[in-house]
Amino acid sequence: MMRCPTRLGFGVAAFALIGLATAARPASAENGTVQLASHRAIYDLKLAEARGRRQLSAVQGRIVYDFSGSSCEGYALQFRQVTELDNGEGKVVVSDLRSATWEEGAAKTYRFNFQNYLSQELVDSVDGRAERGSQAVAVSLAKPDTKKFDLDAAIVFPTEHIRRIVVAAREGKTLLEVPVYDGSESGEKLYNTLTVIGQPIPPDERKPDDAAAGQAALAGLKRWPVTISYFDKSKHGGEQTPVYAIRFELYENGVSRALLLDYGDFAISGAMTTLEMRDTKPCQ
Repeated sequence: MMRCPTRLGFGVAAFALIGLATAARPASAENGTVQLASHRAIYDLKLAEARGRRQLSAVQGRIVYDFSGSSCEGYALQFRQVTELDNGEGKVVVSDLRSATWEEGAAKTYRFNFQNYLSQELVDSVDGRAERGSQAVAVSLAKPDTKKFDLDAAIVFPTEHIRRIVVAAREGKTLLEVPVYDGSESGEKLYNTLTVIGQPIPPDERKPDDAAAGQAALAGLKRWPVTISYFDKSKHGGEQTPVYAIRFELYENGVSRALLLDYGDFAISGAMTTLEMRDTKPCQ
């Protein structure tokens, strides 16, 4: 019960998240036609399913997701997820994850800052940056400790991951496997990801009944059901179980709705209650 909240929110940040490349080519060369929309979305969270021995009786919370920028200015994400977990026996834990990230348009530079609180006590704080070179990605951490290390050049950052998922979906692909680094947890965690992309949902079918309904910026866009499973890259051999998985519907412009965060022992749904679309200054 105490360990699960420390992971809450990481999967959502990756879908930007959310946190979405099979090679280390610059994003501008492969994904230039994907225009990600600046927007602010709020998702209300509740318990969708409890499994296993440590069952939860209730979950409630909220995600605030504020994404802005362009391929020429870079992409900024302000993210916060507050989740209250109740085991039904008088034990309530509140997880509060806060992050601020910036990713250069061609995915060569990535800056990140994370804080994770449990019941108002700071348990994790990460601050650092990553620079993509021709042979490796160089990571420099200021928190939790000063440290430098290199990652394989094939890894991708969160916004690049999203763009590549949209590209794969448009091309009719159903699977995408890529290692992802977002700097969360200790700043050293690296995940292998498997993305499963469903059949496209035309704009006039299965119309949303949440805050996406009636949005002119989404009216003519296709969307796809997407599931991303995250596997601990440090573990090798045998059939691995995902550390967690995130499911959502992804629009062509990067907006996501109908969230489901699956942590194994329990799953949390996220319903979009607010969506504010913002103008994005076109690149010159």
